[in-house]
Amino acid sequence: MTVMVAAPEALSKLNELEVSLNTSIRGKPEVVRLSVVCLLARGHLLIEDVPGVGKTTLAQALARAVHCSFHRLQFTSDMLPSDVLGVTIYNAHTQDFEFKQGPVFTNFLLADEINRATPKTQSALLEAMNEVQVTIESHSYPLEQPFMVMATQNPVEHHGTYPLPESQLDRFLMRIRIGYPDREAEREILRNADGVHGEVLPAVLSAEELLDLQRRASKTGVDETLVDYMLAIVERTRTHESLALGVSPRGAQALYRATQALAMVEGRDYVIPDDVKRLVIPVFAHRIAINARASLAQRSAELSERILQEILTLVEVPL
Repeated sequence: MTVMVAAPEALSKLNELEVSLNTSIRGKPEVVRLSVVCLLARGHLLIEDVPGVGKTTLAQALARAVHCSFHRLQFTSDMLPSDVLGVTIYNAHTQDFEFKQGPVFTNFLLADEINRATPKTQSALLEAMNEVQVTIESHSYPLEQPFMVMATQNPVEHHGTYPLPESQLDRFLMRIRIGYPDREAEREILRNADGVHGEVLPAVLSAEELLDLQRRASKTGVDETLVDYMLAIVERTRTHESLALGVSPRGAQALYRATQALAMVEGRDYVIPDDVKRLVIPVFAHRIAINARASLAQRSAELSERILQEILTLVEVPL
């Protein structure tokens, strides 16, 4: 008999969280579920799409659904690393230098339009996202737990953007696209257009509850055959003729954690092959790089997803 990892109260909380997010983002249940999975897997989320489809709304709704500190930072081309991390200043009264914390010192950081900042400013987040700390002038400052960066970006072909480097992309556990709503969902959006934009809904989780759910998710069972399945997919990305860069060990670890979180959200204490197949594209598509010859035939983003779909058909699924 299967025993669920999460207690019924915990699963009820996860359901409340999804209901709250679906209230903010109409007609996108899969996008909402993937966002919750990323949160439970202790990952960072990159939301990429054209303007006006709800990228910022989703990120704000996810952050405010948890009773934690939240900062929104609008990235621009003239932003400096100190605008993100903080700065050390001289205090004339104490005759000493003091560190003034930047917006990164929070539980949830919304980096809005992250690809409008220069690579130097983008790189200010690397240590925070990977090690949950910030180093300023040889002194390290730990960040609060839980800690999650939610970044939005417009497609790189838009004017005034700087493509995120591979090292930055690899720090994001998942990249998702919202897409345009269907007609009925958009009808509902229009009908409710007189409401307050970005209306704040009550938080459904405390920081302690979220940390507990993240710990529970990390204990979800993953059979060795499924680990072999994930590794086989990863290895295929490293040898595929159209790929110049395959999935890193960090990416493989991200898929492992994400499948555990998805199984928990689905009410199971074990991972199944469908969990892996469902998450390969959102977890891997932004981590692989198309070689120059292949990228001439099709847009890199679309080709990356097509190649991953092809790899899924070639790798044998465990029984």
